[in-house]
Amino acid sequence: MSTDPMPSWRDTKTRRAIVEFVETVAQGPDAVPASERVAVFDNDGTLWIEKPVIAQLQYLIERWRERLQTDPTLAQRQPYTAVASGDLSWLGGAVDKHYAGDDSDLGVLIAAIVEVTQGMSVGDYAASVADFYRTALHPTLHRPLSQSVYQPMVELLRYLEANGFTCYIVSAGERDFMRPMAEDYYGIPPERVVGSAYGLTYDADSAAVRYTADLSFFDDGPEKPVRIWSRIGRRPLFAGGNANGDMPMLNFARSGGKGFALLVHHDDPTRDDIPYGTGVETALAEADALGYTVVSVKDDWAQVFPAAH
Repeated sequence: MSTDPMPSWRDTKTRRAIVEFVETVAQGPDAVPASERVAVFDNDGTLWIEKPVIAQLQYLIERWRERLQTDPTLAQRQPYTAVASGDLSWLGGAVDKHYAGDDSDLGVLIAAIVEVTQGMSVGDYAASVADFYRTALHPTLHRPLSQSVYQPMVELLRYLEANGFTCYIVSAGERDFMRPMAEDYYGIPPERVVGSAYGLTYDADSAAVRYTADLSFFDDGPEKPVRIWSRIGRRPLFAGGNANGDMPMLNFARSGGKGFALLVHHDDPTRDDIPYGTGVETALAEADALGYTVVSVKDDWAQVFPAAH
């Protein structure tokens, strides 16, 4: 039986850089105290597949279709127009425009997102999301979402933990959407999930915490280091991402040259379903200057997804 902690990683410069860094900070004279070994990872596109549509958007599209059945007039505005027509390009375009610095459609999208949960209790939402995870299939891989995670990154989480790291998810994805699956998929408990968050209020009559019609914050770009500090209270020693919006988090870890920043590049057209460079152009262009270690899905990963079962 193999004792390799990361069998899905090829023996490349990238893997060797990871191992060298971890061994340096976990062992020997330059070891960092375990309490400071904090690792943070983006979720969509970093820990699991995000193309052609992120899982949270799959969930929302189902809810928007249900609302359209009740009120067909919603089709007169986005994103309901896209859902009613079956042409979802507006949704992907809104996200791509955000990564390019144009948030003109993002506000429209967020307004429709918070409508889905407005007035719902956190318990009811968690149950709804958990039910989605039990049955949802990735739209192009046609496999459960639990098998659409990146196997090398799950192995990296375990390797870091074996060397005294505490791992967190820090994602633009909504926090309470990720919590019901984070432990099963990644071994990360819900209290270590940091993400965008809907507004919350306490309903004294029902003794329940419920969602408001607001977005408390969007955990992307410069908001990521702020949320890391407010939730964790430590600068991360290791950070992994895959997009321009992850750069502030990667730079936060790299500050002073002490930390490690990993950037996943989806460049494999055969095993990763949809290769892409949109939304990561700046990060790739500045990777060398900023000290990022770039993961080539094509060259560095021997296996992309878990074995089907």
